[in-house]
Amino acid sequence: MGFWQPTLRQLEDVVQLIGRQLKLNSLKGLISFFLVGVTLSLAVAACSSTSHTTTGSSSSVGSKPEVELTLVGYAVPSAAYKAIIPKFQEKWQREQGQHVRFAQSYGGSGAQTRAVIDGLEADVVHLAVGSDVLKLVSKGLVSPDWDQRVPNHGIVGETVAAIITRQGNPKSIKTWTDLTRNDVKWVTPNPKTSGGAKWNFLVLWDSVLKTGGNEAKALEFVTKAYQNVAVLAKDAREATDAFAKQGQGDALVNYENEVILAKEKGEKLEYVVPEVNIFIDTPATVVDKYVDKHGTREVATAFAEFLFTPEAQKEFVKVGFRPFGELAKDKAIAGKFPPVKTLGSIKDFGGWDAAQKRFFDAGGIFDQMQAAIKP
Repeated sequence: MGFWQPTLRQLEDVVQLIGRQLKLNSLKGLISFFLVGVTLSLAVAACSSTSHTTTGSSSSVGSKPEVELTLVGYAVPSAAYKAIIPKFQEKWQREQGQHVRFAQSYGGSGAQTRAVIDGLEADVVHLAVGSDVLKLVSKGLVSPDWDQRVPNHGIVGETVAAIITRQGNPKSIKTWTDLTRNDVKWVTPNPKTSGGAKWNFLVLWDSVLKTGGNEAKALEFVTKAYQNVAVLAKDAREATDAFAKQGQGDALVNYENEVILAKEKGEKLEYVVPEVNIFIDTPATVVDKYVDKHGTREVATAFAEFLFTPEAQKEFVKVGFRPFGELAKDKAIAGKFPPVKTLGSIKDFGGWDAAQKRFFDAGGIFDQMQAAIKP
C-alpha cells in the first residue's frame, strides 16, 4: 500500500474545499463532512493514504484567469498524479495561456464515491472499480456515455490480481487453487464493503471457467476458498494490516500494482501473479454535473484525455500499473511485468452492472455462499 504525508496547510485547504462543496443541509452531507474531517485529522497524525492537496498558486497567470480543477481519486494513483499534474499544467499553460490550479482528494474508492454523491464537487474522478462510476451515473452526476468519451473505454489504469505470501513462501502458494488447500489460510477484504475485494472474488470464480469448469464448479471452488479466509476485512488497508502487522493468514490477495508500489517504497514483500488472472480496470471520468456548474468542462476534458497519453501513462507504470496501448508494445516496459497466460475481464460477467446484481447485491451469490459456509 502507498503512504502519503499531508501537511497542515493541505488539511486547511481540504476543509475549505469541503466546506464550500458539501451540502450540509442534509444529514448525509453532514455525516460525510464529519467523516472526511475525522479521516483527514487522522491522516495528518498518522500519515495515512487519504490526503488532499492544492497544486498551484492562487494568482492569475497568463492571458486567461486561473482555473481550478478538483480531482477526487482512490488512494494508490496519487503517487502518479504528483508527476502527471505538473506535466499537464505546463502543457495547458503553454497551449492555452492559462494556469490550472488543482485541488486533490484521495482515499478509499467507495468512500470517495459517497463523498462525491453527497456533495464533494469533483471535476474529475479516478476510482478503483467501474461499479463506483456507475453509482455516479445513477445519481445523474456522470453521463451514461462516460466510457465512450476517452480512449480505452475510460480505463486509465490496468492491473491484475496478485497473491502476497510470507517470506520464502513456506506454503508454496502459486495458484488460486492453493487457496482452497486445507493447510492454507488467506486474507481478503469483504466484497460487500470493498471495491477491490470484488475483483478478488471474481478472479477466483473466473479461474474455474477459464480452465474448463462450469458455473456449478465455480461456486463450489469459491465457496471452498472462502472457507479458508482467516480475515474478511472491511477494506484493503485493513486486510493488509491483518496480514502484515497482525500476522494473520498465509497469503493476502491484492492488486499487483499496490504490491509493486509498496516494494518500491522499501517494504519487503514476496508475491506471485497466477497465470490465470483477471484484467482489473480503474476508470477515470469527468463529472458532468459539476464541470458544467463550475464552467470547467473544457479544461477538465483536456485533463481526462491527457491521462491516456504515453507521457502520463509512463507515470502510472512507475507506480505499478501495467502498460497498455503504445506502451504495451515497448518490451523494455512490458517486460518488467510477469506474463499472464489467460486473462479474463469484467466483460465476461456482462459488465459491472450485471456482475454487481448477480454476485454482490443483497441476496446475491456472495451472500448465498457466505450463508452456506459453516463457522
